[in-house]
Amino acid sequence: MKFLKPLSTLGLSLVAISAFPWGQKGHDVTAYIAENHLTPETYAQVTELLDGKSMVYWANWLDNASHSPEYSYSKTWHYKNIDDGVKYEEAPLHPDGDIVRAIYSQVEILQNSDASKTDKQLALKILVHLMGDLHQPMHMGHASDLGGNRWTVKYFGRDSNLHSVWDSSIPESAHKWTYTEWNDQINRATPVETQYILESGKPESWGIETFEICKDVYAKTPEGTKISYDYVSEWTPVVESQLLKGGLRLADILNSIFDPDYQQYNVFVAN
Repeated sequence: MKFLKPLSTLGLSLVAISAFPWGQKGHDVTAYIAENHLTPETYAQVTELLDGKSMVYWANWLDNASHSPEYSYSKTWHYKNIDDGVKYEEAPLHPDGDIVRAIYSQVEILQNSDASKTDKQLALKILVHLMGDLHQPMHMGHASDLGGNRWTVKYFGRDSNLHSVWDSSIPESAHKWTYTEWNDQINRATPVETQYILESGKPESWGIETFEICKDVYAKTPEGTKISYDYVSEWTPVVESQLLKGGLRLADILNSIFDPDYQQYNVFVAN
């Protein structure tokens, strides 16, 4: 297991979200990159919490669970809608929650020594998924077009929408890799690059970062855009970067929670 040491050592949804954000492959990649950066202590605790299963096993679970009665409260947790012309910090808060606030709440549960194993298991499963969603640009998309679900485009001649294109179409067109091959190819950040990715340490910072990418995506993809090879080529490095960031940041959060000897970057996680 690889551990990167710190430097010191396509359907519309009624809840403004695609049914399969980042696509299953993207979530698997994010979870697997994170798993490869857990310390041995964190890895042992995470594995015990998940009853021996990996984070990859649970990476896509919330997409289906959110549409079940038991977990329907989490439907709005997959995204934070920000309409055109609205600043991130001025966007109205959804009364049922959003992705940034949901990440904080799962971290609080995982840090709580009095929380039950069942509660921590659920929090971990949710956190693994949401850290993938947080880095998918269209999860900071407009409420007016359901996060790009109603932003129609042509993808290599077929009808599609901007959310679907970013969920699965670009990643799958860019590389026909398994999630392990994605990890092998993009999980190559240097220690300096890793520090830069991690040192902001707050979900708000990551949300703003994704929001800025989202604004650029909208600006460069007007409705009716005919997407082809040049578009895939332009945006593939962004997809790769976002998947890597999501994995590294997820690992950093978990290491900060579960390993007292870990030099944490995540200043919002207090041991």
